[in-house]
Amino acid sequence: MKIYLAGPLFTTAERMFNKTLAELLGDFGHEVFLPQETEQRNATGRKIFESDVAGIDWSDVVVANMDGVDPDSGTCWECGYAYGKKPVILFRTDIREEGPPFGPFNLMMHQAAGGWLDCKQLSIAEIAALIDERLRDLMMRKS
Repeated sequence: MKIYLAGPLFTTAERMFNKTLAELLGDFGHEVFLPQETEQRNATGRKIFESDVAGIDWSDVVVANMDGVDPDSGTCWECGYAYGKKPVILFRTDIREEGPPFGPFNLMMHQAAGGWLDCKQLSIAEIAALIDERLRDLMMRKS
């Protein structure tokens, strides 16, 4: 599948996580659009926006990292843009959670998602395998 991998990319740790996850998903045979790779080349705000929108349009699915006390606003926008057009799969490695009845994170994100994965305490390789499993389920349902 063609994946748009959404998530925060502002720290070295975030960028390293994203790059490693994208590589592991590629090892499963998926094509991955990783915004941080094009954003480093397209330094202006409008070009970054247009590149990211084109990446979402290109993809079959948006896979988004919901880590943080409140998930990254750009990532949330990307999911909102994709909503109703293609599946959105959310994952979270963060141990901080909102309580019932809202779900594990932002209510609007949780309710709009086609699925979400609890990835607390998992390695990046385990997260990639779990995402791949969910993507294969989606592909089987499309067939």
